[in-house]
Amino acid sequence: MLPGIVFLAVLGICALLGAWMFPQWRQRWALRLAWAAWFPRAQPGMPRPWWWWALLVAGLMALPPAAVWWWGTRTPTARTLDAYDDAASRHTPALVGDLLRGEQLVPPPALPPEVFTTAEVEVVRPMLAMADRRWEQMDPDFVQRLLMVFKHMKAEGYEMALLEGYRSPERQARLQAMGSHVTNAGAWQSYHQHGLAADCAFLRDGKLVITEKDPWAMRGYQLYGELAERFGLTWGGRWRLMDFGHVEWRRPGVRLGAPPGNTR
Repeated sequence: MLPGIVFLAVLGICALLGAWMFPQWRQRWALRLAWAAWFPRAQPGMPRPWWWWALLVAGLMALPPAAVWWWGTRTPTARTLDAYDDAASRHTPALVGDLLRGEQLVPPPALPPEVFTTAEVEVVRPMLAMADRRWEQMDPDFVQRLLMVFKHMKAEGYEMALLEGYRSPERQARLQAMGSHVTNAGAWQSYHQHGLAADCAFLRDGKLVITEKDPWAMRGYQLYGELAERFGLTWGGRWRLMDFGHVEWRRPGVRLGAPPGNTR
């Protein structure tokens, strides 16, 4: 709709300019359309009246804003611009506001160890029983971002569970040795070693739901990834080796591949 309006406006401007520049066109079409009053004939050698020029300039200047106003108020679909997610805009200010207010969220209570040692969980996430789930071992700012994600996920009906936060370089090396289907990152090549990454899943009826084969869980992972990205985190669901439960904060100044100055 908008391209058509712009085209008509440009066409009208061109018609006005053509009528001014080519008197023979002006006279012919003015007579045909009975618009001769808009194009007063000037006697040879006599300038046009000032009010004619004023009307012409005012008309040309009024065309663009009039077209935009008409498009924005009369067209039902004109509320959403191309390549702009209007639905996302309704949520993003609230999420950013949560961070700006400095709200300090408290981590949820630790889950019983047996939740992480079931046969179903072991198939999907081997060695999960030995993972570190202590929130205090992670970067405090990253923790607040992650807890904000947890808060909004709960409002959408998804209870989140932390599977692993900080990961020692020794454990990272052991996981890499299990094969690329587990991880491609070696020791100090993951943000887990800096306390800036977390693996999470869903808690339903007291049991962990990790697999993305569950449609309910897959919908949750998509929402989880969207929320994480709005809080400035990187979601593993967009990687070539997709890791739907993984999020990390690529904090400026943190360099992977080598131990930091103060190791944990």
